[in-house]
Amino acid sequence: MTEMEQMGARAKAAARVLAREGAKKSAALFAAAEALTAHQEEILAENRLDLAAGREAGLTESLLDRLALSPARIAGMAEGMRAVASFPDPVGRPVGGTTHPNGMRITKVTVPLGVIGIIFEARPNVTADAAALCLKAGNAVILRGGKEAIRSNRSITAVIRGALEQAGLPADCVQLVQDTSRASAAEMMNLTQYLDVLIPRGGAGLIRAVVEQARVPVIQTGAGNCHIYVDASADPDQAAKIILNAKASRPSVCNACEKVLVHRAAAQKVLPKIKAALDTKNVVIHGCPETREILGSCVVPATEEDWGREYLDYILGVRVVGSLDEALEHIAKYSTGHSEAILTQDYSAARRFQQEVDSAAVYVNASTRFTDGGEFGLGAEIGISTQKLHARGPMGLEQLTSVKYLIEGDGQIR
Repeated sequence: MTEMEQMGARAKAAARVLAREGAKKSAALFAAAEALTAHQEEILAENRLDLAAGREAGLTESLLDRLALSPARIAGMAEGMRAVASFPDPVGRPVGGTTHPNGMRITKVTVPLGVIGIIFEARPNVTADAAALCLKAGNAVILRGGKEAIRSNRSITAVIRGALEQAGLPADCVQLVQDTSRASAAEMMNLTQYLDVLIPRGGAGLIRAVVEQARVPVIQTGAGNCHIYVDASADPDQAAKIILNAKASRPSVCNACEKVLVHRAAAQKVLPKIKAALDTKNVVIHGCPETREILGSCVVPATEEDWGREYLDYILGVRVVGSLDEALEHIAKYSTGHSEAILTQDYSAARRFQQEVDSAAVYVNASTRFTDGGEFGLGAEIGISTQKLHARGPMGLEQLTSVKYLIEGDGQIR
């Protein structure tokens, strides 16, 4: 057996233990949360080494932001674990049932997915979030992070594994792939004997590669080419405030706004206010000819490639449109199905936008940055699913379970 196959076998065995020792899950997560805080300095020291290597390798500031940990971020990871631990157990919950005409009782209950594989990039907080959610939902997890965060991920995983053992659960409920080469990712995508599902979490390139190459069933999490449409009736000051938050509060994440569409009737009034707000964070605008005409040569001419691109940086694509119809057509063509928003005071425009935009989260007069498991009351998330089968939007505990049918009879035959 290869090393990856051995990890898969250990994960299968750990998942079986979880099935009978489920009462220990919450205690293990509370212990892991405390351990993260107790070992904070060790984790931060490893993270500083990752950051130094990342700077030497020429990572962008936005990628370094994704990679960076701090006492506040570790505290957030621990708090997310506590929140997940506090939720009711999602496993064994009756979700339907009936009595057959012959008297058999049929009950539909929730069960774990089994063994989950997660391939992700330079975000070490994913290690803690994924471990917490998978464990609470009764799943073993094999994590394969990027080379940029390998030291941080090792440190976090070691802390969690130690807490699991202290709580009486197998450490192999959570495993980290040490090999960050493409070969390990390719092998994981084909680990059909051991993985029940594979979840990619990262940029568009990673997600596309997993979806196209994996033989293991995939839950597609989303690249976020997120749009905000500024309607003719939008409040200009509110629009500038929302767009600044959606773009610049943390541009490296998938729920950051990447494109702004502005109704032509509002463009002269709204665009200067939007630019003034974005200038405070040195956001570069890539704009259509009308945008450049209004804002000047400081705007980079937008190309066709811009409209479909997820920048994950202090860059924003801006286009002037003639109507709500044109905005909806643009979004339908270029959106990745993650999060879109309309800024408007027109009730009918808001309702139409929410009905016709086919994305996981559709907002009215609010920032796209709220598309997040914590913000939606899920405690944490495994990712934002942009597909429509099984799970869509922020994936919490419920989305990490499946169902089975329990049938009780008294000698019935067919």
